[in-house]
Amino acid sequence: MCGIVGAVAERNITAILLEGLKRLEYRGYDSAGVAVYTNEQTLERMRRPGKVSELEVALAEHPLVGRLGIAHTRWATHGAPCERNAHPHFSGDIAVVHNGIIENHEALREQLKALGYVFTSDTDTEVIAHLLNHKLKDQPDLTVALKATVKELHGAYGLAVINGKQPDRLVAARSGSPLVIGLGLGENFLASDQLALRQVTDRFMYLEEGDIAEIRRDNVQIWDVSGVAVERQTVQYTDGAEAADKGEFRHYMLKEIHEQPTVVQRTLEGRLSNNQVLVQAFGPQAAELFAKVRNVQIVACGTSYHAGMVARYWLEELAGIPCQVEVASEFRYRKVVVQPDTLFVTISQSGETADTLAALRNAKELGFLASLAICNVGISSLVRESDMTLLTQAGREIGVASTKAFTTQLVGLLLLTLSLGQVRGTLAAGVEATLVEELRRLPARLGEALAMDSTVEKVAELFAEKNHTLFLGRGAQFPVAMEGALKLKEISYIHAEAYPAGELKHGPLALVDNDMPVVTVAPNNELLEKLKSNLQEVRARGGELVVFADEKAGMTNGEGTHVVQMPHIHDILSPILYTIPLQLLSYYVAVLKGTDVDQPRNLAKSVTVE
Repeated sequence: MCGIVGAVAERNITAILLEGLKRLEYRGYDSAGVAVYTNEQTLERMRRPGKVSELEVALAEHPLVGRLGIAHTRWATHGAPCERNAHPHFSGDIAVVHNGIIENHEALREQLKALGYVFTSDTDTEVIAHLLNHKLKDQPDLTVALKATVKELHGAYGLAVINGKQPDRLVAARSGSPLVIGLGLGENFLASDQLALRQVTDRFMYLEEGDIAEIRRDNVQIWDVSGVAVERQTVQYTDGAEAADKGEFRHYMLKEIHEQPTVVQRTLEGRLSNNQVLVQAFGPQAAELFAKVRNVQIVACGTSYHAGMVARYWLEELAGIPCQVEVASEFRYRKVVVQPDTLFVTISQSGETADTLAALRNAKELGFLASLAICNVGISSLVRESDMTLLTQAGREIGVASTKAFTTQLVGLLLLTLSLGQVRGTLAAGVEATLVEELRRLPARLGEALAMDSTVEKVAELFAEKNHTLFLGRGAQFPVAMEGALKLKEISYIHAEAYPAGELKHGPLALVDNDMPVVTVAPNNELLEKLKSNLQEVRARGGELVVFADEKAGMTNGEGTHVVQMPHIHDILSPILYTIPLQLLSYYVAVLKGTDVDQPRNLAKSVTVE
């Protein structure tokens, strides 16, 4: 949603802040700004609308030199993307940057106006600066004043604050928005993501929910939500930062699409025996807990929700376990009736998705059997707060449009399905051994699908002048169609919707003409014949058809019908394979339309947005 960087050091920190913002720009790029306590002992700021590069130009013309500072790259929530709404926000000697949403900002704004404070922006963040300034009148210590301030804030926030009158520290608070402290020698740092600080340190400390931190050059103090002084574990990273480099690829998204054979291999590593899934991969208590499971509730958002929808087909078909899947933002706000012995499964790439986290916290009060997180980030809130975890091991994902996160989540969910079926004895004979063998071959199959890159690029030309598209899928391919439509919306700005193939005649068919291409995925399974008849209905109305079909499905090109032959794969694994060409399609359409693939308009990695 927004990116935060802070630093307190013996050296000039402006370049460090700027580099951190560049690495965090995936979180927002509507505006950028920096506030520095300069060597002239004044608090100065520079803000610019647009991307971090605009701020960089401005700082080159008018450098800010100092040893204490905070910086921000914005994804707009309250107020248009312009300079006056850009962070940092000032109040007196206070500078604040914020990631999140303050839900009670209107009430606070009226209170503060009555006290004489003048607002110069439309943001919810400015209330924090003025409120903190007000608290300082009674509690002159910045850290104490921040503790008092956050008690009046309702909503999600990652905060970083500096005070020109107390230039010995940077203070921070976390509620719902991730923050990490980078530990140096005679210098310390703060950021929304450790990636922002990898150029200056490899040692990190993650703030937990409700934490307040006081960061000085030579020490860090942390208080938990109840105000008790605590120590948080220090994590040292030894891996390189290669994931932050596009390498030979034009965009991060394309790089991440092509990484999928490698990362799927990594997801499987150490989790398969000769003919079984190793249930202990889910944790030492997994077998005991899985034996009790009679129902599964999956909760997730966006792409992860689509992965959960695929898993429902697998869990019911293979393991014989009833499964419900719900969008986290709906689950957290409704009255839920929990069935006995239900496993609560959350799916998230970041492990910081606000709605998914809130759903998990609600679930703990509702009496679920246990919670399991399918997640990519081992030190995330979701992982820390769940009973069991399966890490997808996908590596960093920089592109906004999620790719490898989705395929590795699917692999993780298939491992879960087989583990539950194995422990409960509900798998049909030979199924697990067959699918384990198929999973071993999956990276190679994904490589074959990626080899169709140029074919899909050619098909993308059909969409270059289109503004609307329908995606159709049957069975477990319906969520794959939804994911394909989501990708086209996200980065190509084409209005795309997905439907179960059988629902075509219940409304969507009325929209089909030669300006409304229809994309469908048609693996060679028992639903194929029915799908073929659905497609005839589309063709009869002048619709352009793009069909991703199993090479054994017997589908051929015809007038207005474009068939892309897919490698043959076991039906259960087909959703994973068929995702690849849909990712490539959305990518090449975006390139043809000239959109900014890695930084699409109105979108960022909005992990904390409702």
